[in-house]
Amino acid sequence: QIDRGERGFSFKKNGPLDMRMDNRRGTTAAELIARISRDELARVLLELGDEEDAQAVADLIVAEREIEPINTTQRLNEIVCRARDFTPQRAAGAKLHPATRTFQVLRMLVNRELPNLTNLLRLLPDVLKSGGRAVIISFHSGEDRIVKSAFKAGLEAGVYEAISDEPLIPCDAEKQGNPRSRSAKLRWAQRAQLG
Repeated sequence: QIDRGERGFSFKKNGPLDMRMDNRRGTTAAELIARISRDELARVLLELGDEEDAQAVADLIVAEREIEPINTTQRLNEIVCRARDFTPQRAAGAKLHPATRTFQVLRMLVNRELPNLTNLLRLLPDVLKSGGRAVIISFHSGEDRIVKSAFKAGLEAGVYEAISDEPLIPCDAEKQGNPRSRSAKLRWAQRAQLG
């Protein structure tokens, strides 16, 4: 679904600015952008996306939505590139596309990814069998911090008998063959033996 333009996740393919994993319910990215405040948008771009130009991106999104609703991935991409002073040619050649972080943050908000991850980690010990292992791959530093903290707290509380010391990360060959893996971090936890 990430690669399908009609799902609205990709800045590479034009489509409706949707981003919902389940497109039958919830708020779309276009609806979110239409109502979020400038300050809140700048805050989440900085905190969730480590976006260095968070204020400039938020300012231009808010200014542009006053002129015309931002309903397509192409329009949002163009706005973010302008806010970050990237021409289409420069954006195409960048190591990390200038709209990547903005699109990532909106996807995370639309799908409530961090609250859902936190809830999963809270329930995880109850669904793991005695001695069972859970493996979680995160693609964002904020997600990884949540997983690391939950696994460490579970180990200290005796819920887990072992956790990964450090995350497993992709090797250079995997990153080259699968560029989306570049930010992946895998952590595991093993449930303590019960009874």
